[in-house]
Amino acid sequence: MNDSFQKEVAARIDANAHDDALKQAARGFLLASIAPKYSYNFNWLGRPIIQYPQDMVAMQELIWTVKPDLIIETGIAHGGSLILSASMLALLDMEEAIAAGTTIDPRQSRRKVVGIDIDIRPHNREAIAAHAMSSRIQMIQGSSIAPEVVDQVRALAAGHQTVLVCLDSNHTHAHVLAELEAYAPLTSVGSYCVVFDTVVEDLPASLSNDRPWGPGDNPKTAVWDYVRRHPSFEIDRDIENKVLISVAPDGYLKRTS
Repeated sequence: MNDSFQKEVAARIDANAHDDALKQAARGFLLASIAPKYSYNFNWLGRPIIQYPQDMVAMQELIWTVKPDLIIETGIAHGGSLILSASMLALLDMEEAIAAGTTIDPRQSRRKVVGIDIDIRPHNREAIAAHAMSSRIQMIQGSSIAPEVVDQVRALAAGHQTVLVCLDSNHTHAHVLAELEAYAPLTSVGSYCVVFDTVVEDLPASLSNDRPWGPGDNPKTAVWDYVRRHPSFEIDRDIENKVLISVAPDGYLKRTS
């Protein structure tokens, strides 16, 4: 893309940030879409991915820009997010191979996705293992904040140069803050730690139903706490101003130092 087009994009994103009517319309759609479980309707390469399409687009842009060789994800569910990440890593390998005039065996690629979940359902594990992207995926069952799991992930990350992190498991303040303390430091400078479902802070308490999180106790409050104490991370609000409809407002954290 040429510089003039990029400048136009940046200007439109900045305009979005100051367009109250547009932001209110986006919020209205988000609020209206939660009860009917709009985010449960999508797949990525055949696997359900419980995300809003706007956040999926944001993630593919980040992965293509950062070019990580390791993506760490907490929360697996049906595996769609793992497949999205793995497919983007495959495209990065393809780009690299074309530039070098070579081929890359995906089984030998340095680019991997590590997914962590306290309960990986057998049918989901089997479907992920049978997927064409499976050679790039490693799954770990256990609490994402258990010391033995954190140690295992840190050991895996030690062999990689560029790391991107996505946190999307238990959404209480305490759990997300513990995940941030454990995994955000693995994020490479210039890369991102993305915290999903920060939107819980902005929604009516009734939408949390009987879950242990809600306004005042959720991923966004954990993000605010962590960023306040760790100036090496900053909230990239350009992303939410671009996509407008997102479950991760204030959740796209860029490591700057």
